[in-house]
Amino acid sequence: MKHHRLRRTPGFGLLLLIGSAPGMAAQQPGDTLSMDTALELALVFSPQFAQSQASVNNAGGTRLRAWGSFLPNVSVGSGASVQSQDRFDPNTQRVVTGSSDFYSASLNTNYQIFQGGRKFHELDRTESAVIEAEALMRSQRFGVLLQTRTLFLNALRQYELVQVAEASVARAEESLAITRARVVVGTGTRSDSLRTRLELANARQSLLQTRNQLRAARFALGRQVGVDGPVVPALPDNLDPAPLALGEAEIVALAESVSPAVRAAEASAAIARASLSNARSSYLPNLSVSSGYNWANQDRSFNGGNTSWNFRISGSYQLFDGFQREQTVNQASESRRVARLTEEDARRGVRQDVDAALRTLETQEQAIAIAAEAVLVAEEDLRLIRERYDVQMANILDVITSQVALDEAEANLVSARYDYVVAKAELESIVGREL
Repeated sequence: MKHHRLRRTPGFGLLLLIGSAPGMAAQQPGDTLSMDTALELALVFSPQFAQSQASVNNAGGTRLRAWGSFLPNVSVGSGASVQSQDRFDPNTQRVVTGSSDFYSASLNTNYQIFQGGRKFHELDRTESAVIEAEALMRSQRFGVLLQTRTLFLNALRQYELVQVAEASVARAEESLAITRARVVVGTGTRSDSLRTRLELANARQSLLQTRNQLRAARFALGRQVGVDGPVVPALPDNLDPAPLALGEAEIVALAESVSPAVRAAEASAAIARASLSNARSSYLPNLSVSSGYNWANQDRSFNGGNTSWNFRISGSYQLFDGFQREQTVNQASESRRVARLTEEDARRGVRQDVDAALRTLETQEQAIAIAAEAVLVAEEDLRLIRERYDVQMANILDVITSQVALDEAEANLVSARYDYVVAKAELESIVGREL
């Protein structure tokens, strides 16, 4: 089966027609889905991506709390108590008469003036934590998109492999018809008929397995996009190899600058530096100031009553805490060293991943050309073998061997084409943009 035959089947034309329908309406099992819509739905229904979004929100809340530490703590209070007119006075050991109602209100503030710069270190740490969470979310987003593209393309791959299996069955049926006709006229043997029947049975078995794999691939795609059943992917406009929009050096530089792994490693290193500074601040004293205003009255009225206020400034310094500060500083220092090494390793890892993806892309592009040539050779070989079989210059085993070779060549061409597209998707996932 030639390359253009795989691309121009009526089934694929129907997929393109249905897949061009706009909108992201609720998908139903069996619906046809375009690549863009599948990517959008995958981000909506991915629990991993939702978890990364929650982590970003939590990091934002922690940063807000760090900003709040620069503001004073303010609290208000109030109270009231009412007792009976006659009550026992324990001081005089007598029952006395008189109101003992009591009403009060208070306003108190407290502010940490100095904590060894801990507030600023914590603010730096939370800012870096937000950057790290956003980088990890971006990494998770790329991961979900790559997984969706892979599942989408795998479902298309299985569809074309079903076509290859159907063509194999058709060729096996044709060979069986030829051998039966030759047996009738006495130019063929019953063994030839049996062998072609066996080849047909094997082809049909392979077709059943391929169809099951197609259904499983469509179910996997449906799960990825939030559908309770199989989803039929629409064929993209073009799956042929094309030159990349950027050169290799540009791709490497771009990947390193936008890579979520590098950004997250940088943020993690910044967090480690802030944590070390925070640990060292424990060697400095703490200063705080507090004040309050109190009002009390025995009458149910805001007029009169007693008022008071207070103001206090205090400081403290930890002289010795059993070497806990030293241990904390040492642990933070080691964490910073590990984070710095991790950052450097992340940069090297991105360069390695980009180079591997580029080499895979080059290999698959060559593999497509080789597989396409193999299909042409296998088709011509089968044609010649059948002509030789017709004039009794070849046996049925030669025909079957050529048919199997053509089946394998067609399947290899399908796999090579989709392996190329998957490799390109992996490269785009690393870089973070289409190429």
